[in-house]
Amino acid sequence: MTLEDLGWNQFFAGEFPPYAEKGYLPGRLIRETKINFSALLDGGEDLDCVLGGKLWHEAETDAELPAVGDWVALDRGREGDEVIIRARLPRQSKFSRKVPGKSAEEQVIAANVDVVVVVTDPGSDYNPRRIERYLTLIDRCGAKPVVLLNKADLFPAEHCEAVAEELRTLSDSAEVFVTSAVDQEGLKVAKSYLQRGTTITLVGSSGVGKSTLVNQLLGGEWLDTSEVNEVTGRGRHTTTARELIVLPDGGMLIDNPGVREIQMWTDEATLRESFSEIEGLGQQCRFTDCKHQTDAGCAIRAAVENGALDPERYESYLKLEEEIEALNKRRKKRQMTTERRAKRNHKVKARNLADRIDLQKEERGEQ
Repeated sequence: MTLEDLGWNQFFAGEFPPYAEKGYLPGRLIRETKINFSALLDGGEDLDCVLGGKLWHEAETDAELPAVGDWVALDRGREGDEVIIRARLPRQSKFSRKVPGKSAEEQVIAANVDVVVVVTDPGSDYNPRRIERYLTLIDRCGAKPVVLLNKADLFPAEHCEAVAEELRTLSDSAEVFVTSAVDQEGLKVAKSYLQRGTTITLVGSSGVGKSTLVNQLLGGEWLDTSEVNEVTGRGRHTTTARELIVLPDGGMLIDNPGVREIQMWTDEATLRESFSEIEGLGQQCRFTDCKHQTDAGCAIRAAVENGALDPERYESYLKLEEEIEALNKRRKKRQMTTERRAKRNHKVKARNLADRIDLQKEERGEQ
């Protein structure tokens, strides 16, 4: 197994020389626990490693710390020493969401990922508004969006295709496939995106068949899959931590625990791109400052009234716009708090330094 098999390319190679001069080794993080990480090196060696103190203290947010999928510089030290992560290389992409709750912090779900596969089903899990959230986050990430409408074997073919068509209207860039992990229909789709050095990640709710698909890709029972719930007809997903898995036929997969809440971590520009048809209608309004409510000549309101624009999709757009605006306010407040704290710490350090200088002068005077 070479570095290139793990996704190493010219971008990362160009960032690594300063660390190579110090004798550090490049590695890709494949696992994260509460106490350490695991990384793969050139040749396939799997090493446990810990975060260096300097890297920890210099990170302004948790999102700047290493995550599964990141490339890092590893210091092996002497024989018997702990392997230490001295630096995280810049990322080519990152799939993130806002940490659940009222905070304004980013949670990196997968780093340096090329394809994000959203897995859902045409039954109880289906929620086009939630899929919109996923697709908007993927647009921000820059990865290729793919949606698998899984467990098609449990529903009529006509129903599955109707749901798939609705999903295709949500994005111009996402590819939507009707699949059945049990019948291995999703296996062919997933494999078509897996090439040497390519990383994909699976996201979605618990119990939609992600673990089954992972096991098919690996050719064995790598992940536990619990029994199917007789009431909901859904499996109980048992993935509990993120892990990057190197697949036997090439490519890598980052499996994720079931996601219960998708809070936005994006900006207005990405939102406009994800809902381009609404933005296009807004430009057709009679007045440039149209509020899209009772204003005369509002193209958006007219499109909703004549059925050209799904009112639920428009409501989703407004909700996401409001959520992003609230996020920006919290981020600005957080930044101001951080800056005030930094200024205060700077003043304290300056005062302490002045006190030490005065003390040294007094000691020299005594001498």
